Amino acid sequence: MSINSATQNTSADTDNAGMPISITTDIADELLQQRIDAACDQACHAIAPAWPLDRAIAVNPHWGRIGRSVRQVAARMSVLSNINVFPSREYLAQAWDEGRISSIDLTCALSMVPAALTRALTEQQCIDALRTPVEISCLPLLIDVLDDDPLRHARLSWRQAITHQVSQTCASYFDERQADWQPEREQGLYGFWRDTLTHDHGIGLLMGVPDLGKRLSTLPATRQDAERWVLQRLGLPEAVWADYLESVLLTVNGWASWCAYLSWQAGQEGKKDSHLRDLLAIRLAWGAIVLECKNAASAQKAFTSLKQEWSQASDVLKRAEESLVVDEVWQVALEVGYQRQLAQQLCCAEADTTTAPVIKVQAAFCIDVRSEPMRRALEAVSPSIQTIGFAGFFGLPVAYTPFATEARRPQLPGLLAPALEVSDQIIPASGDSSANSVQLNHAAGEARQRHHALSDQWGAARRWPNAAFSFVDVAGLGYLGKLMSWISPSRAARSNDDMAGLPSRYKQQCRPVLLGLDDQEKADLAAKVLHAMGLDQQLSPLVLLVGHGSQTTNNAHAAALDCGACCGQTGEVNARVLAKMLNEPAVREGLQRRGISIPERTVFIAALHNTTTDEIEGFDIDLLPHEARQEWNNLQEIFASAGDQVRRERAPSFGLNPPIDHQELLNKFIERANDGAQTRPEWGLANNASFIIAPRERTQGLNLEGRSFLHDYNAANDTDGSVLELLMTAPMLVTHWINWQYHASACDPQRMGSGNKLLHNVVGGHIGVFEGNGGDLRIGLSRQSLHDGKRWMHEPLRLTAVIDAPAQAIERVTQQHAVVRQLLENGWLHLWRYEGDRLVRYAEGQWQALTLE
Repeated sequence: MSINSATQNTSADTDNAGMPISITTDIADELLQQRIDAACDQACHAIAPAWPLDRAIAVNPHWGRIGRSVRQVAARMSVLSNINVFPSREYLAQAWDEGRISSIDLTCALSMVPAALTRALTEQQCIDALRTPVEISCLPLLIDVLDDDPLRHARLSWRQAITHQVSQTCASYFDERQADWQPEREQGLYGFWRDTLTHDHGIGLLMGVPDLGKRLSTLPATRQDAERWVLQRLGLPEAVWADYLESVLLTVNGWASWCAYLSWQAGQEGKKDSHLRDLLAIRLAWGAIVLECKNAASAQKAFTSLKQEWSQASDVLKRAEESLVVDEVWQVALEVGYQRQLAQQLCCAEADTTTAPVIKVQAAFCIDVRSEPMRRALEAVSPSIQTIGFAGFFGLPVAYTPFATEARRPQLPGLLAPALEVSDQIIPASGDSSANSVQLNHAAGEARQRHHALSDQWGAARRWPNAAFSFVDVAGLGYLGKLMSWISPSRAARSNDDMAGLPSRYKQQCRPVLLGLDDQEKADLAAKVLHAMGLDQQLSPLVLLVGHGSQTTNNAHAAALDCGACCGQTGEVNARVLAKMLNEPAVREGLQRRGISIPERTVFIAALHNTTTDEIEGFDIDLLPHEARQEWNNLQEIFASAGDQVRRERAPSFGLNPPIDHQELLNKFIERANDGAQTRPEWGLANNASFIIAPRERTQGLNLEGRSFLHDYNAANDTDGSVLELLMTAPMLVTHWINWQYHASACDPQRMGSGNKLLHNVVGGHIGVFEGNGGDLRIGLSRQSLHDGKRWMHEPLRLTAVIDAPAQAIERVTQQHAVVRQLLENGWLHLWRYEGDRLVRYAEGQWQALTLE
């Protein structure tokens, strides 16, 4: 009896126990649905979210799998979808041949990997393995075993064709900004796909099945029917249901990641989203279609083959895990080579306290690795400047709405949800809040809205089919200016898209303002931020809050270069809001009552570090007292000198000549930033490798080569451990996400990276990119962000977190937070701790001596 007929059974017959058959059938049906739901949910949970282009966040694509060890996940990814998690043996062989990995590194790694010790793996066995490709069987799906046509190599495989069709459907369904004509979505993603497929007359030709359209009557009517059909019809052991379903999702991993993002966002709002389950059902339903394209003998042969393969899934996974022990050893060996140098630097660092200068300026930078060279340069140029590392959203959980728009966006790490609102207001330097200011805001808002209305009309004129040719005749020459700006890049300063369309007379007066908080609430927020930053005492006359942002042109992934954590935004809004709040007399009075005294002479200034050109830009300087403005002006020469030092340090990685004149070198960086044909305006966070949570004295004067996230922390001022808990559960997770996005994109650029940037086409206006005109939605980093054309610019190392805090305080956090515990116990990151002047590492649940020699 089929499921559908069973659920409709209303007869009064009874079973052997005397219970009506309809009731027992309903109970069995409900239990089956619960088991199916559990398997589907487990598969969906394994997919990490991928943020849209305009809110790009670096994500560990294996975030949903951190409950397993890295090697277990590597085995699963290889078996389920032929995805590489460890660096390729070709890459490791080159590192070995060039001396990047030494014999000492390999020996240390063999002693640090428990599985290598158990197997008594030798150095020579590891070296020999480098020249041997790893052989791991990838378990097939139903569409694979059914695709047995002898001529299949002359066309797209069914797997490729189905991925393409599903991807194109998703692109149409999820589009919000790109197409003028939007589809109806009331029936949901599954229903939309089902309807679309019945009108797709080309997919059959791509698959070599011209009469495919005649088979569509077999399509399951609902998502639940599709799930049930596969899990019951295939007859696979229930133990492998979730694995099979995960393998299915990995065939459309890009769109699955987008659906996971929608689910993540819904979860932050206390809601649920079903798109990922719909996508899974779509891929499963394709099995019902292609099965109808085969005769009974072929179908039975396919079922037999599939069941035989998946009945051995446990053994296949186990063998894969064993095969990858060597790869894990080489991964550790690669990391040991870097860690030895890092340990030597950290243990030899000595703060010079004999001639400690008077601190005149404190500059708080984001922990981003690109801040490390700039902080080092500023301290070298002017010892009276003290730099501080802090998360670049400056502790403000805000969402920002640009002036006279409805484009609300989060300005904080994706792990968090906004709790406060920020919007722009036109505020003259006089600070006038009278009716004149209201009129000013109204006039500026109308001016911007008129500009946007004209822009919409202009855009429509070139998109409508009947106007396309005449538009080219009328406006074609107008595009020559943009084309010329790409051929001969300008030296214009970084532009702010949030101000686009606002008349220039208003731009300098347009300022972000925190909404909805009274003075006491502001004081509470300010006290928490200052304490977390370590700025609740001993403040200098000038305190800079330095966010960071990138400058780039014609780059779909531009937001990924702004901040790898804060939803792809610059730190400008947060820095300006916090500086304004901390300069308010009423807030300072509230802080005084909370035991935090800000000297009257202390002024907070918001600034931005342009990570492409290494220039520092200030904001709202016209609102400052005369003396503070003069001090800011005096800093410009220091900024220029420090920026020049950093640019000369970075120049070789772009093929530029460091010794040239400082203005000429700066111009070259600016031209790169404004070059629409430039695929590598900067290297972003490439080569990130460590995260150090410690007082600046631990790292001051060290050249960490732009590879370290630096967060200031003094355990003596954190008696209850609350700040440490915050750092280990927010910034440490964010840096881990960044680290693993780069790691995954470098280890498997085809499946975990977004491919060749030159072939990218934006999907849905902001959702993501295709490489070419189809295939799956691409996630991760492009090859140009990791490779300079000759060599890899990012070494795939797992993050080494170094914390200067008591062991008990660190262990308390790991015990209370399962996510942190999983990352450490399953090898997703390394953890070190300062113990006096030496370093110890956390391994197998205990602190061990750091022996890297």
